[in-house]
Amino acid sequence: MKLVIAEKPSVAQSIAKVIGATEKKNGYMEGNGYIVSWCYGHLIELAEPQEYDPNYEKWKKDDLPIFPSHFRYNVTDSTKDQFKILKNLMERDDVTSLVEATDSGREGELIFRLVYNQAGCSKPFERLWISSMEDSAIREGFENLKPSTEYDALYEAALCRERADWIVGINATRLFSTLYGQTLNVGRVMTPTLGMMVKRETDIQTFKPEIFYTVQLSAAGIIMTGERIKERAEAEEKLKAVDDAGKTVLQSLETKETREKPPLLYDLTSLQRDANKYYGFTAQQTLDYTQSLYEKKLVTYPRTDSRYLTDDMADSTKNLAEKMKQKFGYIQKLTMNVNAVINSKKVSDHHAIIPTVNVADAVFSELPTGEQKILSLITARLLSAIGDPAEYKEYALTATCGGQTFSAKTKVEVKSGWKEIQEWVLGKKETEDDSDDTADKNGLKYVLESASDLLSEGKELPVVDSGIKEGKTTPKKRFTEDLLLSAMERAGADETPDEAERKGLGTPATRAGIIEKLVRIGFIERSGEKKTKYLSPTQKGMALITVIPELIQSPIMTAKWEQKLVDIEHGDYRSEDFMSEIEQMISGLIDTYEVVKDAEVMMKPAYEPVGKCPACGADVVEKSKGFMCSNRDCKFALWKENRFMDALSKKMTKQIAVTLLKDGRCKLKKCRSVKTGKTYDTTLVLSTEDNGRVNLSLDFSKKE
Repeated sequence: MKLVIAEKPSVAQSIAKVIGATEKKNGYMEGNGYIVSWCYGHLIELAEPQEYDPNYEKWKKDDLPIFPSHFRYNVTDSTKDQFKILKNLMERDDVTSLVEATDSGREGELIFRLVYNQAGCSKPFERLWISSMEDSAIREGFENLKPSTEYDALYEAALCRERADWIVGINATRLFSTLYGQTLNVGRVMTPTLGMMVKRETDIQTFKPEIFYTVQLSAAGIIMTGERIKERAEAEEKLKAVDDAGKTVLQSLETKETREKPPLLYDLTSLQRDANKYYGFTAQQTLDYTQSLYEKKLVTYPRTDSRYLTDDMADSTKNLAEKMKQKFGYIQKLTMNVNAVINSKKVSDHHAIIPTVNVADAVFSELPTGEQKILSLITARLLSAIGDPAEYKEYALTATCGGQTFSAKTKVEVKSGWKEIQEWVLGKKETEDDSDDTADKNGLKYVLESASDLLSEGKELPVVDSGIKEGKTTPKKRFTEDLLLSAMERAGADETPDEAERKGLGTPATRAGIIEKLVRIGFIERSGEKKTKYLSPTQKGMALITVIPELIQSPIMTAKWEQKLVDIEHGDYRSEDFMSEIEQMISGLIDTYEVVKDAEVMMKPAYEPVGKCPACGADVVEKSKGFMCSNRDCKFALWKENRFMDALSKKMTKQIAVTLLKDGRCKLKKCRSVKTGKTYDTTLVLSTEDNGRVNLSLDFSKKE
């Protein structure tokens, strides 16, 4: 009997169906010589510092650094029952071997091995390594199970990543939190990401716009523009020279044909970027939608950093593309430049994300809207990636007038090529960006196509109109999720060797979680309307980066660590050396770091008073979790999330808090009983105990 362990119940069910384990049991399925069970993601977690030494319960700088000589692991509280089931299954006498069927990547390897080791299992196991949840892929995977030893180095890299994150997070967070008197979360990848955002925000806030001027003239229906000029007086002088000349002389006239190659297939990061740009999806939403589609057998494995397919997929890709063409009703001839996306040398653990043949029979209306959009993006990318290049004509003209050079340029789409397929699948609206290649804003295209025989080098043209246009330099834009993912992917690239396989901060699989954690702990925030959301650091995030040394926030350092993890996977770098490097860095930080003077001023946000404390008279200020008395010895707090208000189906809003502080009572309309569902009006009454502790009550009387 073979025990198969998957990462999630849904994946286990798909595998069990294919291999014939159809008899349902408590926490597993059995049949046809197989037992199929599952984890719930990470069942095993690293122990907290206080489990090594009770003295670590209290954070003290003198206890740092904390480097466990042997890392301990615990079963997570929420998954103890499932771990017990897995342990019992491993110990069954009729189970002779195991199949590791967790996700085919670094984290999947870690999830299985930690469970296997925590259970004390020593039975042999093999590795199921697949890129699709299609029945045929599962069947083929079981026919070609890999020896577990082939993935020992991958497990070593996963352990190094997990333990390095623990060492950096525990030590750096405790160091800065104790030195500055508040919790300041620091992470190996999270902090450099925040550092990039703070640098961008600082550049924006310190940016000083500069006014500039350009002289424009119109001749033969073409609007030509001169060079930028800083001073208005100089621009007026140049305009006068143009008016005095009254004519312009053509110097050059060029028409050039250009081509835009089809885009590459999607890896996870490029998919997340496009989903954010087109639909406003966060990186985490895109990952969740794609993971769900993967488990529904509609797309291939999502956590990939490759944008190519393997050499043996050429024929199947042609067949898949033809089915997708029919599915989306594309009536034009489909170009099959499949070789453009085939390159085994550029495929790492998994090939690019593509739809599966199951999409041909899928009913899109039965999928959630978000999954429909992601599936359409992936399908459009497959069809466009094997399409023809888009073709353009570029027109460029230069002329002189009044001792100055003027120019005009226009780019016009001649043949849409791959863009036509993309627009067919996604719709014109979704594929357009802010630029408009077909616009003839300066009239150059019209004149060249309708009267090119009248234009030649040395030709004199009368100036019909002229003027000065005022402009202003603008700062860089704040990061959208699209732009931040791109920056994370490219971080440190200039300092990393060209032959390095992975550059940047984090991996495609982890970047979404890093962004979400920064939002969750209050270091960055999302703002903006509709689908365009901008990410910017909060005051707390800005303050943290101000006191964090360059070593910790350097994207170059972290990017190099990511490459070393890849080297460990390939057996080209020792895990012991990597961990030693991390420990040396942390030890040096603790020994040499000096507190930034007056940093406590930066650390304290300027809280705006919302009223006076009814217990002690100090200011009550709004914080993230509620409305608190600014006097630390006073217990007064109106929590935004509290059971009393929940029972009324209400939240403690700023308006309610202000009214309570001013009048001691506040009318509430349309409260709803959680038990009965009935609605009613009442008055919320505030009172306090001697220590400032809040008591809330309801008054149903009609009097004011």
